[in-house]
Amino acid sequence: MSAGPSTNGALRHVLGHLLTPLLMCVGMGLAYLGAFHAPAPHDLRVDVVGSGPSAQVLAQTLQDEGAGALDVRTVADRDTAVTSLREQGSFGAYVPGEKPELLVASGSSDTSAMALEKVFTKVAAAQDAPLEVTDVAPVASGDPTGQGVFFLLVALSIGSYASVAVIGGAGAVLPMRIRALLAAGMSLVVSLIGTLFAGPVFHLVDQGLGGVWAMSWLYAAGILLVGVGLHTFLRRWTTLGLMVLFVMLNFTSSGGIYRPELQPGFFGALHAFWNGAGFVEGVRSHVYFGGHALGGHVLVLALWFLAGAALVVTAGVVEARRNGAVKAGAETLRTAGGLKAEEKAEEKAEEKVGTKVGEKVPAGDGIEEEMEEDMEEAVAV
Repeated sequence: MSAGPSTNGALRHVLGHLLTPLLMCVGMGLAYLGAFHAPAPHDLRVDVVGSGPSAQVLAQTLQDEGAGALDVRTVADRDTAVTSLREQGSFGAYVPGEKPELLVASGSSDTSAMALEKVFTKVAAAQDAPLEVTDVAPVASGDPTGQGVFFLLVALSIGSYASVAVIGGAGAVLPMRIRALLAAGMSLVVSLIGTLFAGPVFHLVDQGLGGVWAMSWLYAAGILLVGVGLHTFLRRWTTLGLMVLFVMLNFTSSGGIYRPELQPGFFGALHAFWNGAGFVEGVRSHVYFGGHALGGHVLVLALWFLAGAALVVTAGVVEARRNGAVKAGAETLRTAGGLKAEEKAEEKAEEKVGTKVGEKVPAGDGIEEEMEEDMEEAVAV
């Protein structure tokens, strides 16, 4: 038995919508595997402590043998190396000698610290000496891998762009100003939930929780406003668009798992201005590095927030024009339909009373009242 027209139409409709998850599958595979499948250092900044010929030779040897993996320089003393690490000017410092020492800052990136430990363990082994590793900016006790901030980013992102789907779908009939207020309210709720996770629940950070909340709110609000604004233009493709912006490109370029120095150049370039990177690096700067370079990361979040606000305003103007055009068209149709209905009512009345509307009808027979009822029914009064 062959499928009917309605079945064929429904099947085409479903197949058309299945394109979205297929694109998500392809996009997620390209983004995640492209960013994470083979992390390798390139231009990873590291210091060699010492000013003599031996330090210079060691630094040049590491630079040459690394073939671009390391960006090696020499610094005069250990204090200078520590300062550079605490200002995120470098990711490691090697102190040669009878008891070689590697200085790292796991608060900046635990994976970068591990990559450098692997390199300099071999260097120390060549000198027949065990390597001592000193962490000058350790992560919080509740976040031993240093990746808790990344998973906080994931929670904030999902809560934000899932809220966009609800506001854009179920709230599509609401005025834009109401949807914008809903977005602002949801960003507050999502940020508070994220702050509870970061502090009292999982202890991902052990200080600066107020600043973590402020950046969480700014990050979530940016996503929600961008999403609500884009929904006016993308409609059914909004979810896919938000997945591209705030999952595929966002998570992979945030530096939460691997810093850009361990990733392909494309994701490293996005790291400079994407909102996920602004959040992750902002939280790290605030919690582990005394606020060094915090202003630049907050600026990134603020610019995304402003872009979302501009999109909402633009979408509101576009929707107002659309609604105006629809109302004008509907009024035209109602006017045309009303005239035709009146003409039909007159014809019907003439048939009943055998005369034209407007001529005197004999009183007392109820015909005038019946004419009025027929007229009201015809024009839907």
